[in-house]
Amino acid sequence: MKVRADRSAPDPVASPAAVAARAALPPKPRSPFREGIGRLVRNRTAVAGLIIITVFLLMALLAPWLAPRDPLAQALYAKLKPPFWDPAGSFDHLLGTDDFGRDLLSRIIYGSRISMLVGLVSVTISLFFGTFAGAVAGFYGGRLDNLIMRFMDLLLAFPSILLAIVIVAFLGPSLRNAMLAIGVVSIPRYARIVRGSVLEEYGKDYVQGARALGAGDGRLIFHHILPNCLAPLIVQTTLGFASAILEAAALSFLGLGAQPPTPEWGAMLANGRALILRAWWAVTFPGLMILFAVLGFNLLGDGLRDALDPRLRD
Repeated sequence: MKVRADRSAPDPVASPAAVAARAALPPKPRSPFREGIGRLVRNRTAVAGLIIITVFLLMALLAPWLAPRDPLAQALYAKLKPPFWDPAGSFDHLLGTDDFGRDLLSRIIYGSRISMLVGLVSVTISLFFGTFAGAVAGFYGGRLDNLIMRFMDLLLAFPSILLAIVIVAFLGPSLRNAMLAIGVVSIPRYARIVRGSVLEEYGKDYVQGARALGAGDGRLIFHHILPNCLAPLIVQTTLGFASAILEAAALSFLGLGAQPPTPEWGAMLANGRALILRAWWAVTFPGLMILFAVLGFNLLGDGLRDALDPRLRD
């Protein structure tokens, strides 16, 4: 026989005393991830950088649909047309054309693909090898640490762009070799950051507890220590994109990166430098793209540093 609950009886959970007790409880703390996202969203410069990067990413992904013309198509009858307007009164070339009659807007849009690709490949190379080298050096220490870090110091002794030029000159000028060179010269930055973070985390109780439970070196490094070193790595990775784009443009400007007729911003600057007095648009617009791309990643990197660094929290 079922017994019906007495609905007239007061609900102890909803009683004034229970409500007051729940109100007196401290608020549930937010997770570090949510707290970091909140700080990032409140940072106006970081939001501005994220917007700029999003525009370039969309430009790179949608290049076939955004570009009005083939970036490699030449039209000698339309060479060096000025932007926005031409004597015929048409707007076929919104940003003008270069000395081969190629549409500058289309080449800039497709150039965003190359710049984003250079940043992705170069940062992936330096992040992978730099993280591995720094983690091994910081975890094992001793002679191995000295050997690895002295080699990193040797790489840091050379200006990065000069070392990249040497590597590309040895391998041969091409966009692939330029990405490889930029990735190699950036390895010491990640290695030093990871080594310092590993040294800081190694002596903490959770690492010693995991070792006491039988965790091996590999598990300690990759499952316990490195996940707690992600904050500085994320910041450095974002800033590394800016450096990679700038260095790739410099190598292409010197003729060691992307080769003609590839629509790369640095190569476009090199092609237009002889026309700067006759066709200012041939160097101005590619230069502005490099400026805004580097600015966007730097702004986002600074915002991530402020959001993820616990020493900068209020």
